Amino acid sequence: MNILVVGRGGREHSIVKKLAESGKVANLYAAPGNGGIQEQAECISVDEMDVEGLVNLAREKEVDLTIVGPENPLNAGIANRFQEEGLTVFAPTKEAALLEGSKSFAKEFMKKYDIPTALYETFTDAEEAKAYVMAKGAPIVVKADGLAAGKGVIVAETTEQATGAIDEMLINKSFADAGTKIVIEEFLEGREFSLMAFVNGKNVHPMVTARDHKRAYDGDAGPNTGGMGAFAPADDISEEQLAFSEREILQKTADGMLQEGRSFTGILYAGLIMTDEGPKVIEFNTRFGDPETQVVLPLLKNDLVQVLTDVLDGKDPGLEWEDKACLGVVVASEGYPGSYQKGVQIPEFDSVAGAYIVHAGTKQDGSRLVSDGGRVLLAGATAQTMTEAGELVYQLLKSAGSTPGYFYRKDIGAHLKKHETI
Repeated sequence: MNILVVGRGGREHSIVKKLAESGKVANLYAAPGNGGIQEQAECISVDEMDVEGLVNLAREKEVDLTIVGPENPLNAGIANRFQEEGLTVFAPTKEAALLEGSKSFAKEFMKKYDIPTALYETFTDAEEAKAYVMAKGAPIVVKADGLAAGKGVIVAETTEQATGAIDEMLINKSFADAGTKIVIEEFLEGREFSLMAFVNGKNVHPMVTARDHKRAYDGDAGPNTGGMGAFAPADDISEEQLAFSEREILQKTADGMLQEGRSFTGILYAGLIMTDEGPKVIEFNTRFGDPETQVVLPLLKNDLVQVLTDVLDGKDPGLEWEDKACLGVVVASEGYPGSYQKGVQIPEFDSVAGAYIVHAGTKQDGSRLVSDGGRVLLAGATAQTMTEAGELVYQLLKSAGSTPGYFYRKDIGAHLKKHETI
């Protein structure tokens, strides 16, 4: 098969790496790809938001299957256009992608279909929102309604922080159109975890659990990011809790979307939190999570091409998983998630058995690989235990020595001690 992966991040590099293992691939393309993806796929400089350009590319290269990574083209209707042209695409339609594209839609959907989530209210007026915050107190969560690259969520520990976030979103327009409407919801206590599934209509095929670390700095300090590291599986989630999450959250969501006339095909990602009352939904994504994908796919035993083909054909792919642990640590540009410099030389790492590097924000600059984003690389490893996986990852990171222009957390993984760098 000729396969096209749309996107340029670490999620897409992980997908490409897994597809490259398959014997079912004739030609593997990525648009636009990145400096690491080019090692396994032919990168073609068509922007992920250039839907017509991607349709033309799929026709020109006689692509049999297109996999869409990022959320923005999904919400722009890329799957709809591919379907109109008779091109096979593994991705939700614009109508289904609204589950991620609008937090207010998602919250209303969960309320309607009795899917457990935090209590909430939606606002477009700043003064009304502030009055609600003052009445409810803190901690409280303020979310931009639309897509904000993983940064539109403020967990406010004081009412002052919450009112400041409201001003930033509704008055200062810091998230542009994504913040013209906001959702304010109760703060939930508990352990967060992610659960992704391959979905087609009512058919739901869950993956292993993962846990992402959102805060920028050690000890879960600093601002929220798109993710500074992750590990899989989250082994403190019991079989009973997992079964509940699959039945009462993933399956109810797939069934509800079908009832709404928004039948879902693609990856359904549930960001969950284990509360005293059981698992509840923090957010939905309608694509592979990043960086979770970078630690989940390495544990998949199946041929990913066969999995996607089976799911699209309405068959059970019979998912099988390695009985191992996988952990990854993000190497980010100094200053992320705020302003940062691009074009910084990528660190060079020694080879460590069981460890790997995924490229996220990188590009080729002449003969050099340089940074091209906030999250630049992920150092990952699989091993028999989470502790061993963590040791391999930090061994790999230390092998680069000093890394000016970059930083990474030293405490990813619930089972780990803090790792000191050279």
